[in-house]
Amino acid sequence: MSMAPTPNGRTVAPVTGSAVPQAVDGLPGMPPVTDPGNVYAATGAGMLSEAARAAKPMVYVPHNSGEVWEIDPATFAVVGRFPAGRELQHVVPSWDMRTLYATDDVGNTVTPIDPTTGANGPRIPVQDPYNMYFTPDGAAAISVAEDLRSLVFYDPHTWQQQGRLRLPDCAGLDHMDYTADGRTAVFTCEFSGRVAVVDMASRTLLRMIDMPVRHTHMGPQDIKLAPDGTRFYVADSDQGGLWVLDGAATQVIGEIPTGRGAHGIYLSRDDTRMFVSDRMDGAVSVLDARTGTVVATWRIPHSSPDMGGVTADGSELWLSGRYSHEVYVLSTADGHLLARIPVARGPHGLCVWPQPGRWSLGHTGITR
Repeated sequence: MSMAPTPNGRTVAPVTGSAVPQAVDGLPGMPPVTDPGNVYAATGAGMLSEAARAAKPMVYVPHNSGEVWEIDPATFAVVGRFPAGRELQHVVPSWDMRTLYATDDVGNTVTPIDPTTGANGPRIPVQDPYNMYFTPDGAAAISVAEDLRSLVFYDPHTWQQQGRLRLPDCAGLDHMDYTADGRTAVFTCEFSGRVAVVDMASRTLLRMIDMPVRHTHMGPQDIKLAPDGTRFYVADSDQGGLWVLDGAATQVIGEIPTGRGAHGIYLSRDDTRMFVSDRMDGAVSVLDARTGTVVATWRIPHSSPDMGGVTADGSELWLSGRYSHEVYVLSTADGHLLARIPVARGPHGLCVWPQPGRWSLGHTGITR
């Protein structure tokens, strides 16, 4: 694929159309891909599983200060808060969507939350859970142990450790996503300017891929597979945009400039648009999810939009204000600000719950 230069000399990966959908032979035990042309076909507005339908609608905001705050999405009011460790990073839905977990990488625990009531349970020892994901077959929880440069695999029911994969060349081990078949995972390495590609069946490293410009301060952040599975989008904060990988995660094929501090990537409920939080610009870039074309920029004055999610009906985008002690709620119709809600210090990977989908990858509620 050739790359067209932009006016500033950077490049954009052009798209002439989606690839012809092929049958997807998924990782054994993974729910089948029902639509090879759209891996998110089961995550449309209102497509809630039985477990998700039982949940009380709530937005869970973890703070670096150690508390989870609960916000009623109907009224934008803070309705609860509880301590869940020393430095919280993300609230993560389990593979079966029956439990949420607040991750504390400093205290080395995860705190379970019952989404039907919002009540929290006793903390569970887990090594360095900066972030957490689940294997596509639901057989393991993966602690993304940033400080240890490791993936630590746990039985998600007993929380007994199953094993670990050391990734010594991946400093700043951070976010991940799967190929359409769930057989390959791509993890971002924020402080190495690269990504790590992992075979999920054998739980072994396949390769490292360096970004064309290797930022090692705040480099690769969130990553998202395109709906048709033909490319990965990788947010790079210091580059101010997205790197584009091919769908098999073998090489970088282009770049899409968005804004300073590109961080989180979220899809609209109809999977036609991507929302990229540009943390240092105080903005959200809106992209065509299939071509990568930037179609709009939504500004949030005096803000630092970070992690979050789209509501189940698709009408709102919720984002934490990482450095602003706030939570932002934007209309996905036109980007206008519906609310900015004061919270505590260091709000990070907030979870909007429930979410549509059949199973959860983890993170802040990424489902398929």
